[in-house]
Amino acid sequence: MAGPREPTDEEFDVVVVGSGAGGLSTAVTAAHHGLRVLVLERGRHCGGATSRSGGWMWTPRTEFARADGVDESLDDVKEYVRAAVGDDYDETRVDAFLRRAPEMVSFFQHHTVLQFTPGEKINDIYGDLPHAGTGHRSVGPAPLDGRTLPRSLRRILAPQYWETSFLGMGIMAGPDLQGFLAASKFQLHGWVHSARRVLGYLCDLLTTGAGQHWVNGVALTGRLVKSAVDSDVDIRVCHRVTALTRDDAGRVSGVVVETPRGRRTIGARRGVVLATGGFSASAAMRREFFPHNRDADDHVTLAPATADGAGIALGRSVGGVLDATGASAAAWCPVSLVPYRNGRSGVFPHIMDRAKPGAIGVRRDGRRFVNEANGYWDYVTAMNEATPDGEQAEAWQIADARAVARYPFGFAMPRPVPKLPFLRSGYLVKADTLEELAERCGIDPAQLAATVAAFNEHARRGEDPAFHRGQTPFNRYGGDPDVGPNPSLAPIEKAPFYAVHVRQGSFGTFAGLRADERARLLDEHGVPIPGVHVVGVDQKNVFGGHYPAGGVNIGPAMTFGYIAALDLAATDPAAGSQPERAGEPVPTT
Repeated sequence: MAGPREPTDEEFDVVVVGSGAGGLSTAVTAAHHGLRVLVLERGRHCGGATSRSGGWMWTPRTEFARADGVDESLDDVKEYVRAAVGDDYDETRVDAFLRRAPEMVSFFQHHTVLQFTPGEKINDIYGDLPHAGTGHRSVGPAPLDGRTLPRSLRRILAPQYWETSFLGMGIMAGPDLQGFLAASKFQLHGWVHSARRVLGYLCDLLTTGAGQHWVNGVALTGRLVKSAVDSDVDIRVCHRVTALTRDDAGRVSGVVVETPRGRRTIGARRGVVLATGGFSASAAMRREFFPHNRDADDHVTLAPATADGAGIALGRSVGGVLDATGASAAAWCPVSLVPYRNGRSGVFPHIMDRAKPGAIGVRRDGRRFVNEANGYWDYVTAMNEATPDGEQAEAWQIADARAVARYPFGFAMPRPVPKLPFLRSGYLVKADTLEELAERCGIDPAQLAATVAAFNEHARRGEDPAFHRGQTPFNRYGGDPDVGPNPSLAPIEKAPFYAVHVRQGSFGTFAGLRADERARLLDEHGVPIPGVHVVGVDQKNVFGGHYPAGGVNIGPAMTFGYIAALDLAATDPAAGSQPERAGEPVPTT
């Protein structure tokens, strides 16, 4: 609810609620433009779901692309987005995102410690659509040496997400990951790379108690937090915002926050920015908006428990609108639960293993339902559509011994890592025949055998007439370049056979508060609510709940955070962010 009009204990120009990519992007940019900024984080660590992600962001037309000779037109990229999202295309917001994204990347690259690694080989998902990208549309954070940060910062940063690491050691997509996979094929350069990385990690453990080679989302959060502190942003963890306050004119003017030392009211002269991470951790909201989610445990999210819709509630308390229209309410990702001895279960996202040759996905009826090498969003969307009403959305990844030895299979690592712990815990199911495997998993045995037989017949020729797997650059890049004629296909025929149970999961939400192209919170009439911006997944997804490329969560979060900060820097504190004010946000210096 909106809080009372009362004296403030402190006052800043901008108060950012949440410390993921969107919130920190806003904070750093606003501080760079001379504003006094406070970031309030409800949890003990900064980063939220960003720290658990791969850290990659979809940001077409950057300076890195141009440096490599890829100079795409804005219209070409927009044509791809329009084809990918169909009737959910939002011309105004997509245009704002695509125009500002390369500017955002250049700002952080040249003015902060957030340095980027370009994704030269990362393809857009739908390669059969016009102007689909075949690289140079993504950037990720450069690895970060954690020892370069003061201990005070390391204490408020989330550790490497265990389930996407190797025993706590982060592995970055690209050459780093390919080096580890080469070791599973007994290639010398792979063993050299793996030995160097593992020995470095062990040295870090002995000297500091934790790995200090930070990659992926942890590197992104670490670099953003360091950039924020360098710009004199005040960051406070364990501070829970419970209400927004308004001034006599009705403009949102600050927040009420529960702190470790009690309740305080903090003013925001320019405005409040909501960036709390959406609602994928709210069982009640999942039941309302996610299909086939009858029970609290039907859906498993990679987002932390703090992503429970608190920011959505704050926005609605002042007239904001939760918009769940579009293709999906969630940024779907297939996940599996990893059981541990202490009774806890980890959540593993099936990102790269689905495209590897020698594996397929089936439902309980023993039939395939999707091109497994397409995006993670596509996998769960197809699983949802194939699941009858009233049933839990679930599937099983099936692979043979050759595939499990060479590639990651869910949380199970390839050789030389032993499979026994994963079998003993029940994470992996193993059998000498497909029929026996099906019986152990509750899959139709006869249909699974028939499905695999049909798949094998075509896979030997590098074909998949049922789902066309391996026909796009995205599919082929996710496969194995040493396998031919189709790097994403190989028959499933070498016993023993393995299965892992896959569930409906998500990285976060696509449904969110309605906002305009300047990230201002909108009311039910489409009018900006003075004093409030909304970024990250608290904001309704700019692509209408679709997933045209990897990195379409963090790319828009970073970009609309940058846009919000520019808008706040141009705002007259006395007038607020008025809907009739014309013109673009102030340009960056």
